[in-house]
Amino acid sequence: MTLIDSDPDTGLAPLEFTVSRNLNAKSAAQRDEILVNPGFGTSFTDHMVDICWSVGGGWHRPRVQPYGPLSLDPAAAVLHYGQEIFEGIKAYRHADGSIHTFRPDQNGRRLQRSARRLALPELPVSYFVQSLRELVAIDGAWVPSGEDQSLYLRPFMFAKEAFLGVRPAHKVGYYVIASPAGAYFKGGVQPVSIWLSEDYARAGKGGTGAAKTGGNYAASLLPQSEAYENECDQVVFLDQDGNVEELGGMNVVFVYKDGTIVTPASPSILEGITRDSILQLAADRGHKVEGRAVSLGEWRDGVASGDIVEVFACGTAAVVTPIGVLKGKDFIDEQPTGELALSLREELTDIQYGRREDKHGWLVRLDG
Repeated sequence: MTLIDSDPDTGLAPLEFTVSRNLNAKSAAQRDEILVNPGFGTSFTDHMVDICWSVGGGWHRPRVQPYGPLSLDPAAAVLHYGQEIFEGIKAYRHADGSIHTFRPDQNGRRLQRSARRLALPELPVSYFVQSLRELVAIDGAWVPSGEDQSLYLRPFMFAKEAFLGVRPAHKVGYYVIASPAGAYFKGGVQPVSIWLSEDYARAGKGGTGAAKTGGNYAASLLPQSEAYENECDQVVFLDQDGNVEELGGMNVVFVYKDGTIVTPASPSILEGITRDSILQLAADRGHKVEGRAVSLGEWRDGVASGDIVEVFACGTAAVVTPIGVLKGKDFIDEQPTGELALSLREELTDIQYGRREDKHGWLVRLDG
């Protein structure tokens, strides 16, 4: 039994998809060549999901069609008012050849929360999961089988009504595209260096920080460039009170010497599904888990005193990444690394790839 079975909208009748095959689909040889070294987000499968929504018609015209450019009116609301949200989720090929995804109900619910904040229609979770299944049914051969490889699925939704006026759009499109993804770390997981952004904020009180919307990521690009200029891999943001929020696209986790695991909690932080899963696995091992405010001072003082013994980041793409350095305008703090982060990462990925028992019922099969 999977978590999606308890979702209230699973009683909805499945959508009836129409399928249009891509007549210019890549050959098996071309696809296999890509899957040898797929990278991340650079190659895409042959098809995509397209579902329309309108005020009068609701969700309608579900289809799987050839992957290709979208046609938008220059006055499409998304281009002027940024009414857009997205998700990120992976499909994994198990040793027996079957294809599974991980906690899609949670991604579906998070998409609903994002939609609510951006005044977009809420796609039922059962439709969300079905959209993944429909795409995998056509493009399942694109799910790679190499070590730490997966098919990255990108559901997204945006306002496509053509009008100039500040109000929620009456016409919206929901799509799913997919991209084969290679191992995030080549040669093994390595600690990353983090730049402290002191001049820029990722989100503010009452803003869109808890929604997965493109504007949040656009706002992080300039400080991320600043991180690169200071020879750092990622940027970390603070809130208006000086408390740690998150990285540009990952959550932060602190491990204390008494075994307590703490992650920053705030209404402006995106609720990470990977983070939630990691914390659950840690709790299963007997660790005390807390979600609370963590000030920059507590972070730096805790590392200096030895009270904080490990710091790591987590997210869909990298899963878990140890943090090795925190760097600011006038300081460089070496961060303690340990075994817990990598141990939790191994446990989680073993579950995702079917190498370890899924005790929480997190896996959902997409094929067959």
